[in-house]
Amino acid sequence: MEETSIKKTYNLESKRILIAEDEEMNFLYLEEALRDTKAIIVWCKNGQEAVQKIISSDQKFDLILMDIKMPKMNGYEATELIKKHNKELPIIIQTAFAMPEERKKGFDSGCNEYLEKPIRQKKLLLTIDKYLTH
Repeated sequence: MEETSIKKTYNLESKRILIAEDEEMNFLYLEEALRDTKAIIVWCKNGQEAVQKIISSDQKFDLILMDIKMPKMNGYEATELIKKHNKELPIIIQTAFAMPEERKKGFDSGCNEYLEKPIRQKKLLLTIDKYLTH
């Protein structure tokens, strides 16, 4: 029996997503995974840059994909500072650290979701969809 799957399309046109990720290959993967959504993608290479972009920029963002292990400021610290500035902004932590205590630390810092690397495109899109299309 042949299985048919209906591919859901995600239209995030005019939505601004900030990706805080120090590894260029990881950023490029996320950018490619989001390409068909038409979202506006902005890249920050560390947590400090992400905090500055959110707090002191006139750009409005709809969602943040936040890596944990980054130079200058890690994702937990950046998430805490951003949430103090804007409690409503959804932050999805993405990390290779899959330990339960790391997950708890992520939620304690204020993140809305916690995705473990390697992140599958479908899981990424479903998670983002939960925050940007409802």
